[in-house]
Amino acid sequence: MKEEFKPLPDSGQLFATQSKNKSSSPDYFGEFVIDLSNKAATKTTEEGLTVFRISGWKRVGKNSGATYLSLAVNRWVDPNAAEPAQKQPIDDDVPF
Repeated sequence: MKEEFKPLPDSGQLFATQSKNKSSSPDYFGEFVIDLSNKAATKTTEEGLTVFRISGWKRVGKNSGATYLSLAVNRWVDPNAAEPAQKQPIDDDVPF
């Protein structure tokens, strides 16, 4: 029995087009799943556009033998962001 592909958050695939009907047909096609509920780790432009950096790995399908690109989102980490502040323990012993 063939396993159905189940996409993971922040991942996708691109497959080479087998036959192009016209010169404007895409060379690759596929799907990409992005977890938009996690907005904390994204970069937004001044125009309000969300920027995602992606990585790709050349793979060969187990069942089909077709070569494809496996894609993943690299969540934005601001290199200038300060480390999160450590919470200080609360001192309940108030001297009055």
